[in-house]
Amino acid sequence: MMPVTATVERRTVVDDPCRFGKVAVLLGGKSAEREISLMTGAAVHKALRARGIDAHRVDTARDLIATLQTGAFDRAWIALHGRGGEDGSVQGLLEFLGMPYTGSGIKGSAISMDKLRTKQLLAGAGLDTPDFRVVTGPQAFESIVDALGLPLMIKPAEEGSSLGLVRVEHREELAGAYATAARYGCEVLAERWVTGREYTVTVLQGEALPLVRIDAANTFYDYEAKYFSDRTRYVCPCGVDPERERAWGELALRAFRAVGASGWGRIDFMLGEAETPLLLEVNTVPGMTAHSLVPMAASAAGIDFDELVWRILETSMTRPVAGRARPEAANGG
Repeated sequence: MMPVTATVERRTVVDDPCRFGKVAVLLGGKSAEREISLMTGAAVHKALRARGIDAHRVDTARDLIATLQTGAFDRAWIALHGRGGEDGSVQGLLEFLGMPYTGSGIKGSAISMDKLRTKQLLAGAGLDTPDFRVVTGPQAFESIVDALGLPLMIKPAEEGSSLGLVRVEHREELAGAYATAARYGCEVLAERWVTGREYTVTVLQGEALPLVRIDAANTFYDYEAKYFSDRTRYVCPCGVDPERERAWGELALRAFRAVGASGWGRIDFMLGEAETPLLLEVNTVPGMTAHSLVPMAASAAGIDFDELVWRILETSMTRPVAGRARPEAANGG
């Protein structure tokens, strides 16, 4: 399948590694997803070095501001997952320092990290998402079950990698599920359970890459299934007809734009009744590990891992940053 092209964002092509200058690969951090971020960052760093880029790993958990200010870095490749790195905070710091960076800006990052606001924006844009309610505490349990039925999914609104997700099949399980999600210190969502196939769409520089179908061996695509299980099956090409895949790719691009995301990312959805795509979430810094979906989609589009990492770094060339002039257009920009 050919990539689906968006008209609102175009690739800026860079053909000389020296144009990137000295690159800080931001990884680690203090979020609940630190382990995965370290894996992503190591893979990204290796790929950048293989392509002749002066790349250096920077763990954001220690002296980040001082390291960036004294390190003479020209730009940052953000390999951080979760709060503190994927939620607009590091993006804001980099804007303050006048340092270009990969991926979405402050607004798109902050919105996408918040599943509640993402779903509200998607619904407001006329895009379908599974019905949901905010869980305010035990007093809301009965009304939520009455509204959404069983089973349902309980999830923290501001965590990624399926952390804190609990499937609830019986009313008496709600208290434990709510306590698990609430441990993450953010709003808790209850979402109607969707029985159907799950797909993901990678967005790269205004294009939707070939879809990946996820066949999880577990009840749902949880943390273990995402990063460590060898029983999860990924299907790409995903097996749907080209016209439908193109339509789903265009839907993903609409969702990506609706939340203000840019550069690169991933949109997850499931098929509901009558094969209707129901959007689950937008990821602005997806994983880049051995089990990750973005490299799979890129490979199906003829983009190897090193080239994918290079192209993501190209996204740092397109955003004006306060205190620095916008870089001149590169070849084919």
